[in-house]
Parts: sequence; C-alpha cells; structure tokens
Amino acid sequence: MSKKSNKGGSLGDALQSGFTLFAIIFAFVVGFLVFKFVMGNPINFEGNNPEGSPLAGNYLGIIYKGGLIVPFLIGLNLLLVIFAFERLFTLTRAKGKGRINVFVKNLQNLLDANKIEDAVAACDKQKGSLANVMKAGLLRYRTLQNDATLVKDQKIVALQKEFEEATALELPMLSRNLVILSTIASISVLTGLLGTVLGMIRAFGALAQAGAPDALALATGISEALINTAFGILGSLLAIVLYNTFSSQIDSFTYKIDEAGFSLVQSFAAGTK
Repeated sequence: MSKKSNKGGSLGDALQSGFTLFAIIFAFVVGFLVFKFVMGNPINFEGNNPEGSPLAGNYLGIIYKGGLIVPFLIGLNLLLVIFAFERLFTLTRAKGKGRINVFVKNLQNLLDANKIEDAVAACDKQKGSLANVMKAGLLRYRTLQNDATLVKDQKIVALQKEFEEATALELPMLSRNLVILSTIASISVLTGLLGTVLGMIRAFGALAQAGAPDALALATGISEALINTAFGILGSLLAIVLYNTFSSQIDSFTYKIDEAGFSLVQSFAAGTK
C-alpha cells in the first residue's frame, strides 16, 4: 500500500514538472511567433516595411518597435496567464463540489450527533482537499473509538497526528507554482528595465551621430524604452496581484482545515473516556 502511494506521488510530481516545462516553452515560442508574424506583419507599417515607422494608431506596429525584448515580455505575460488559470483550476478542485462553509457546518452537526458514518459519506460527496483531510481523520476517529489498548490522551495525540499527516499531504498541492508567479513579478519588471536601457542606448546613439540626428532611430529608441517599461510593469503588477490573491485563498483554506480538524478532535475528546 505504501509503495503504491509513493509511486503515485512520484508520477504526479513528474507530470507537474512536465507541465511546467511545457508551459514555459509554449509561452516563449508563442511570444516570439506573435512578435514576428503578428506585430511584425508588414501591413502594420508605412510602405509595408517593418524597418520603417508604424502606421498612425497601429498599436501592433508600435509595440513591435519595442525591440527583441518584447517577445520575452509577451512570453512572461502569457506564462502568467497560464499559471493563473492553473492555480484557479487547482484551488477550485481543492474546495470540492459544495460550499466549504456549509460542508464544515454540516460536518460539525454530524459530529455532535456522533454520526461518524454519515460524516464519512459527506466527505466522499464533497471531495477536495478539506474533505480528504477530514475523511482521514474520521476513519482514524472510528478506529480509535474501538481501540482499548490506548488511554484517552494517547488517542487524542494519535488523532491529531493523523490530521497533521493528512494536511501535510494536501498543502503542497495548494501552494505549488506560486513561486512561478512571484518569480514573474520580479523578472518581468527587470526584463522591461533591460529593454528600457537598450532603447535609451539606441536613442542616445542616434543623437551622437555627426550632423543632423537620425530622427527615425531616435524615435525607435524612445519607443523601445517606453514600450518595454510598460510591458514590464504590467506583467509585474498582474503577477503581484495574482500571487497575493491566491496566497490569501490558500491561507483561508488552510484555516478551514485547521478549524474542522480542531472540531473533530474536540468532539472525540468530549466523547471518549
């Protein structure tokens, strides 16, 4: 039984790593393709020349002038969207089928009435991380009720340990990939800053030419600087908001698990001699 569980966990970790690698490659490949063939489409520029000025009001052409840092920023923003949906899907599954507050209240009522089997059935119906933790505790609860070899304090400790182990198995899934969102929040603005610096170098290079400055090169350099700054700040802003939102949801969910576990332990302590 133990070996089978370990094998399943290893497979899950391998699939998760595979998904992460695929998402990263996919995001940056799509970012480059969008930059090259959508934003760099000749119809977006005067004289159908991507090396020239973009058409007035054509934002695809304007963004294209942001330079080679733009596809990396597009990739980072696309990666942000992918993992935002992945976290949203995972956390929705973790909550189960019904509302958590209703499930916890119903579970407490069943425990007060000492209806352990009904409580286990409610967990099977609810599904999700909280239900998995509670089911593990309830099964241990039922076993300890019929165990005459342990005293009351030992039973309570054993039940608490069961909750801690079950919770430890569920929490990593809830917080997985949050580190990617926090990393994007950091490197997005830094990547945008790199593009800004490269753009300013190009702009000052145009000003440094002998004779009249190259107006096109100067405008391109300034556009590159501003576009990369905007993209970098946008990606970082969204990543910070999403990271804090998901972190708050996980903290609230963890609190619900602790609250339900405490209720079960208290109910067991009150009904055990």
